[in-house]
Amino acid sequence: MEEVTDAVLTASRLLVAVSARSIAAVGEDVTLPQFRMLVVLAGRGPQRAGELAELLDVHPSTATQMADRLVGAGLIDRVANPQSRREVIVALTEPGRLLVEEVTARRRAEIATIVARLDPQLRASLVSALRAFADAGDEPMAVSSQGASALGWT
Repeated sequence: MEEVTDAVLTASRLLVAVSARSIAAVGEDVTLPQFRMLVVLAGRGPQRAGELAELLDVHPSTATQMADRLVGAGLIDRVANPQSRREVIVALTEPGRLLVEEVTARRRAEIATIVARLDPQLRASLVSALRAFADAGDEPMAVSSQGASALGWT
C-alpha cells in the first residue's frame, strides 16, 4: 500500500507541475485554486455562490475572495439570483471560458508528450490503473470529445 501511495504522490506532483506550467504559459495571474473555480464553472455552468464553495470544498469566505479576484480579472461574473435576491449566481465569462480551454489544451499537450515516452504496453496498463483510481476517488473521467472544459478539475 505504501509503495502505491508513494507512486501516486509522485505522479500527482508531476501533474500539479504540468498544471502550474500550463497556467503560467498563458500569462494570466491565476492561481491553481482560482483556475479550479473556473473549471468547475466551465463544466457545471453557473452556480450559486454557496454551492460553488461546496463543490470546491472551501469555506464560503474563501470562495468569495477567489471570486472577487476573478471578477476583477473579467473571468467570471456575479449576478443576483432572480429566484432569491439574497443569493448570488457565479458564471464564467467568455474570456474565462477561453482561458480554461487554452490552459487545458496546453496541459493536455504536455501530458501527451509525457505519455508518448512510455512503453506502449505500460500505457495500456496505465489507462486501466488511472481509471480505477479516478473511480475510487469519485472523479468523472475526462473525455476529449466533450471539449476542453471537461478535461480540467471538477
